Amino acid sequence: MTHTDHNNNSMLKITLNLTMAAFLAGVTIAVVFYFTAPIAAIQRIKQKEQSMRDLVPNATAFIPIEGQHEWFRAEKDGELQAYLILTHEKGFDGHINMFLAATPDQKVIGFKILSHKETPGLGDVAFKPKFADQLTGKGHQGLELVKIPEEGKITAVTGATITSRAVTTAVKRALIDLETFLNKPKNETKDEAAAEIKKEHK
Repeated sequence: MTHTDHNNNSMLKITLNLTMAAFLAGVTIAVVFYFTAPIAAIQRIKQKEQSMRDLVPNATAFIPIEGQHEWFRAEKDGELQAYLILTHEKGFDGHINMFLAATPDQKVIGFKILSHKETPGLGDVAFKPKFADQLTGKGHQGLELVKIPEEGKITAVTGATITSRAVTTAVKRALIDLETFLNKPKNETKDEAAAEIKKEHK
């Protein structure tokens, strides 16, 4: 066997070993995902349910709103207590997903962060009560963010303006969507929901 043949065989062995290693790694990841994905999905459902209970603790039932993705009526003994809406917005390091709780007249009760990638101790400060409490009781018209404190406006967290704006925008958009939805004639809302279902089944 020549020196060249020996080198070629060595390269072939290395290539085969790397291919086999990559294959085994892929199989391992697939197996792990297969068993952990359902667990992760259950955890997300539990997190959402707990967030709704935390936001409207006096509610005895959370009724999905027909035709709306992840919207709920929070009720107590059949009476409306609040609306819960899943909303999101892009922050500094990725999307911020949250549940918003609003009163029947579309005022902020509070919000719960479900997931985010903001910097701990910096961006995520905008999720703390010092900032979040500024939104409480406001309708979408009152959700104006400023850097310098002004009476009646939302003051951004120093060093976390982008995150502050993302949270405010997500809440404001959800309130506007809720107001629009509630002001629509019932038959129009049902027609849109039916059209959406029909589109999904095409």
